Amino acid sequence: MDDRRWTGVRRRVTALADQPASRDVFGALRRRWAELKQPLTHDELAELEAQIGVRLPKEYRDFLVHVGAGGAGPAYGLFPVRRVQGRWRWEGDGADMTDLSTLAQPFPEQGPDPEILDALLAERPEEEDFDEIEEFDDAIEAWDERWDAVMFAPERTAGAIVICHLGCALREWLVVSGPHRGTVWSDGRADDVDLAPLPDDDGNPMTFARWYTDWLEKAERTVPQTPAQA
Repeated sequence: MDDRRWTGVRRRVTALADQPASRDVFGALRRRWAELKQPLTHDELAELEAQIGVRLPKEYRDFLVHVGAGGAGPAYGLFPVRRVQGRWRWEGDGADMTDLSTLAQPFPEQGPDPEILDALLAERPEEEDFDEIEEFDDAIEAWDERWDAVMFAPERTAGAIVICHLGCALREWLVVSGPHRGTVWSDGRADDVDLAPLPDDDGNPMTFARWYTDWLEKAERTVPQTPAQA
């Protein structure tokens, strides 16, 4: 991957936003197309990486300096990164799930122990086992807390940043450290579906550039160009 992959991408996104039919692209109304952020300068990128203690994957860092710091992108948009009171952070629905202090740690190779998950699932309360609905509500709430403590343990997403929100608490992560560095993972834990790498059309782990450009190409097919632009 070199910088040429991003040549013209900002212009293409802007042209897409100018089309009335751009509202047909999923998330367009909430994303507010015109807010594709300005690219970072090389100095800003260096400051960001110095603060988080890790060099970002090349495809993403090239995007930040050649296309934008976030904005228009898959689903409800690519979470922007910005400096607030001298500190860099990502912003978006669930962006606070990113632990900036652990980004240099390798993203874990494996999820929770399957035996632990199976045991928890076996203990999940069923409404028909309770005489009073209030008792069931208390039991399921307590079980949910135990389940979330395992599924949403902070160490599960060390070395990764939340980059996108799909709605209903479903998100996507970019791995920045460890063997999976540079790949995008889906997060369906809100629906009891574990973290998993997104596959590309060839079944390989999806990289950031493929993730973004696939979205753009699909959006361009969804939004026909006007004769003046064709």
